[in-house]
Amino acid sequence: MIVREIEQQDNEIVASIIRHSLESVGLNIKGTAYFDPSLDKLSEYYNSLESAAYWVAELDGEVVGGIGIAPFDEERGICELQKLYLSPKAQGKGYANLLMETALDFAAKHYIACYLETRQQLKAACALYEKFGFELLSAPLAGSEHSAMDAWYIKKFT
Repeated sequence: MIVREIEQQDNEIVASIIRHSLESVGLNIKGTAYFDPSLDKLSEYYNSLESAAYWVAELDGEVVGGIGIAPFDEERGICELQKLYLSPKAQGKGYANLLMETALDFAAKHYIACYLETRQQLKAACALYEKFGFELLSAPLAGSEHSAMDAWYIKKFT
């Protein structure tokens, strides 16, 4: 498997992976990434931001998932880990670890902390975030856009 930055031709497959993943757990609802206006053009979205990137996981020439880092609260030096999704055939093989390492290495060079939002029901995701040193918060940080989320994490790099 290789991890590389997203390209325009990856947009459709990445959006499809994200939508199918959310549908599979009943989270194709308002307040989730399912309805993000940038979902169908992630390469353009991340390329338009300073200190942001989205990486895809490619297995045998096929994009099977991805992860992003984007600014969240620039004044406080906080980024957000966004849209970590893998297709079913890529799940459970350790690929999320490689994506997390890539994203967090980038984030640590540009920010002092990384924030993320998820759902408590996504137990494997929560366990992954905790494994990488994220700490559970009691409430979302100001500026949160995904109202359907009920678990908020932060990782400090200092």
